[in-house]
Amino acid sequence: MNEIKKSRVDALGYQFIPEKYLPKGKDEYWLRNKQNKNGIAYRTLTASEIEVLVRNRNTSDNWNHILVSDAFSPELVQDCKFFGLVRIGKLEPYYLEFHDLRRPVGLYNSTIISSDLGDNVVVDNVNYLSHFVVGNDVMIVNINELTTSNHAKFGNGIIKEGEPESVRIRLEICNENGGRSIIPFDGMLPGDAWLWSRFRDDQLLQDKLREFTEKKFDHFRGYYGQIGDRTVLKDCKIIKDVLIGTDAYLKGANKLKNLTINSSAKEKTQIGEGCELVNGIIGYGCRIFYGVKAVRFILASQSQLKYGARLINSFLGNNSTISCCEVLNSLIFPSHEQHHNNSFLCAALVMGQSNMAAGATIGSNHNSRSPDGELVAGRGFWPGLCVSLKHNSKFASFAILAKGDYPAELNLPIPFSLVSNDIARDELVVMPGYWFMYNMYALARNSKKYGDRDKRSDKTQLLEFDFLAPDSILEIVESLELFRKCTGEAYAKKNPTPRIDDKDWLKIGKSLLEARNSVLDELDIFASGFENSERKARIIKISHAYPIFKELISYYATTRMLYKINANNFRTLDQVQNSIPARLTLSTWINMGGQLVLKSELDKLLNQIHKGRVRDWGQVHNFYAKQATNYADNTFEFSMAALKSVTGLHPKKMTKAQIKSLLNQAIITREWMTKGIYESRAKDYTNPFRQMTYSGPGEMSIVTGALEENSFIKEEIESLKKFRKDVEEVIKKLKL
Repeated sequence: MNEIKKSRVDALGYQFIPEKYLPKGKDEYWLRNKQNKNGIAYRTLTASEIEVLVRNRNTSDNWNHILVSDAFSPELVQDCKFFGLVRIGKLEPYYLEFHDLRRPVGLYNSTIISSDLGDNVVVDNVNYLSHFVVGNDVMIVNINELTTSNHAKFGNGIIKEGEPESVRIRLEICNENGGRSIIPFDGMLPGDAWLWSRFRDDQLLQDKLREFTEKKFDHFRGYYGQIGDRTVLKDCKIIKDVLIGTDAYLKGANKLKNLTINSSAKEKTQIGEGCELVNGIIGYGCRIFYGVKAVRFILASQSQLKYGARLINSFLGNNSTISCCEVLNSLIFPSHEQHHNNSFLCAALVMGQSNMAAGATIGSNHNSRSPDGELVAGRGFWPGLCVSLKHNSKFASFAILAKGDYPAELNLPIPFSLVSNDIARDELVVMPGYWFMYNMYALARNSKKYGDRDKRSDKTQLLEFDFLAPDSILEIVESLELFRKCTGEAYAKKNPTPRIDDKDWLKIGKSLLEARNSVLDELDIFASGFENSERKARIIKISHAYPIFKELISYYATTRMLYKINANNFRTLDQVQNSIPARLTLSTWINMGGQLVLKSELDKLLNQIHKGRVRDWGQVHNFYAKQATNYADNTFEFSMAALKSVTGLHPKKMTKAQIKSLLNQAIITREWMTKGIYESRAKDYTNPFRQMTYSGPGEMSIVTGALEENSFIKEEIESLKKFRKDVEEVIKKLKL
């Protein structure tokens, strides 16, 4: 049966911290006094004030425990019950208004237990307000329960004195069986979550990261919930063990429990109707509304959950939106979009700039000998309508998957590819470079869109939004080698030659691809290792993708060189070439929460953590900031190494004519990119199937917007003009 405890009513509101957990020399209010920083000077009530309060149908177990400011107006307190020590700021004859909610300042028809209230607050029809520190100009209206327990953790994965380890909150990200679980804390960045979820065989690192988290908090009991200045709470049912920042707006929520809700005047957080949020950290500027269910989660700043979304045991990165669908056990880097009620994502590491279509089912297969699997997807992951994948699977950057039920696990190393399942021929089909050939508009627009939508105030982690960056460029370089090998093998199979080895295949493949030999159109080119099955993957349009990939590397290197020249105001070619290291290494890069970091630098960080030189999360965040500062120089050196790999020439030794040719070629590349942006969008206007629902071109332009007025295309045309001018100025400045 339920255990119902009985205690004296005059004890209600007191002994919040059990005596055995009180530090020596401290009373039960010692943490409350630390939290209350409003600077209000409190005093006891006068006899006349008590008389007015009693006349207004207020009660208290002890009027001496009601403390007020000098500007307190007892007339503005009516039909309230007070228990324990309650401190009240000034109450003045005003009314507060937020949107269409208007209420007079004061305390009305509420039960208030051991809480601090700031200046000019509205507390109206709050059935139970217990152990909160409330800021100034706060509106709290129609709340069933607003309370804090003495062991409140506010969503952080900590335990309090006397609690067993079993109560600790963990996020079981990337894997359903908890093998990559992390301990959440307020201020955790996507890079932190990634770092902790990896290297599971490095026990020293795991212990250190847990130690970093423990150091951020103490284990004392007795912290009060907090509601920041100008925050509005209305029509909510249960709010328990919650810290709420300033300027937040909570309306119609069903249950908010064990949360930190970050909010500020510049980055306001809103939580709306029907939401049930438990055990979470909510970042600045987030919006959560219309029936959302989230349990054991972190929602990074400037992100949204809406329309019945379910987010469980997951970390959602900044600037992301999830609506309607279900996401479990996932670590999602910034700029993720998922809008559809019947899409499902589970046990995944998705590295940002991703988009999940309706019907996509990205979940563990549950049909193997092992309990669960994982999926890792590089930036720009885009599974199309009704895509079903098996775990384990891994995808290079900017992979797009055509509609289909993929029968086996996939490992796609080629970036910018369209993947499809040809049921008729029972083949996996991969088209490298799809975006550049057929959908340049979406690729370029998305990169710009992500940058424009990055409203974070804390940009400790430098997020990379350009589709050409060290991760995708390195994949392109490796893909070129793969193209040569697969082409050589296909040619050798069609033209059997005795005593041929792998090196010969590479030479033959390179020769055919470099010459764009017409024989390529006659070859069936396959790659192995892309799918966990006996069938091979057919690579199509390789003769188109190969030169595009080479051109992209040169273009990327040239843009980094231009940036270097302008940032350092180089005036001569010698200055440019002196800035290029004599030894160029095609280094490996790691995506740490949307920030690209050299693997060698990550290795140094891990070593410093091992040796105790990095001692807390603040120093880890300093590492992110340092890598952001060094990013331009590091990418320049990397791009020079990539250029050397594709041209065979060391940029340090290139002649003026060769450098000038590179710069001019960059203009040509930018021109075909801009042309591709226009043409891929123009197809939507010329396709008769796109036109058939409209009465004519005029109506179509009104409904969809005129192609000539497309703001993004206009911006890209202007950007091309500026790029051409910048290149011409550099050529002139360097006297090339």
